[in-house]
Amino acid sequence: MLDRAVQLLTAFRPDGEPLTFSELVEAGGLTRTTTHRLAHDLVRLRLLRLENGRYSAGLMLFELGRLVPVSRTIRDAAVPFLQDLFEATHETVHLGLRDGFDVVYAEKIHGHGSIDLPSRVGGRLPLTCTAVGKALLAADPAAEAQALRRPLPRLTRASVTDPAALAAQLAEARQTGVTLEREEANLGVACVASAIMVDGKAQAAVSVSVPIDRYEPWRLAAAVRTTALGISRQLVSCGVTTRRSRDAPPLPGPLGQTVTGVAQAAANPARRRTSAIART
Repeated sequence: MLDRAVQLLTAFRPDGEPLTFSELVEAGGLTRTTTHRLAHDLVRLRLLRLENGRYSAGLMLFELGRLVPVSRTIRDAAVPFLQDLFEATHETVHLGLRDGFDVVYAEKIHGHGSIDLPSRVGGRLPLTCTAVGKALLAADPAAEAQALRRPLPRLTRASVTDPAALAAQLAEARQTGVTLEREEANLGVACVASAIMVDGKAQAAVSVSVPIDRYEPWRLAAAVRTTALGISRQLVSCGVTTRRSRDAPPLPGPLGQTVTGVAQAAANPARRRTSAIART
């Protein structure tokens, strides 16, 4: 019965649009009788909300989600750095955690001038179709091996479905410290991401998403990598680990700059304030 309750709770669309009972039956894939019984119980427990004949996710789900200790600790440590990254780039910023073969978005920061993406806090996408997911895979050889043995999902015509091509991308990410993605999750959107490492393990990953016509990967990569390192150090100082995490190898080419220079290059001095990235 618990499996069916979860199946019903996960039937809701990312846009949060309420569902009629018939829509809930169709989306949940359960019988009308089972759906009616479960929906009644879930409303009573405040896991679902029923208003004007339509069902939506209840606030109890939000309250329970906030109790997850790992995501809360990482998010709290990361948010100031994510805000600085947004100020430096004025593009959409994500924080993602790995859950099985998906990435779950723990935070999203965007503004009026940044690209409008369907991603949402609490939403998930396949690891292999996103830069933030690939950053997490590149840092975890066991997870990478498992992912490469599975059929690779396709979200757009640009999604990488060849295991050899994906393995090559992940190998390059281990050398540079960043992953690059062009239109693999959303057409017209490109992304740069970097893993947040503590004691050699990826705790999460941070990314910047931009319209394809504003995609300058190596300019963005420097700021993203610096942000990931700053969050890593903050997690260590918060007691996530007792050993100090090691810095990743330096980035090649134009990324061999000082941290201050990286942040200044990522920002437009005419309209953006100096970011705390420069002080990381």
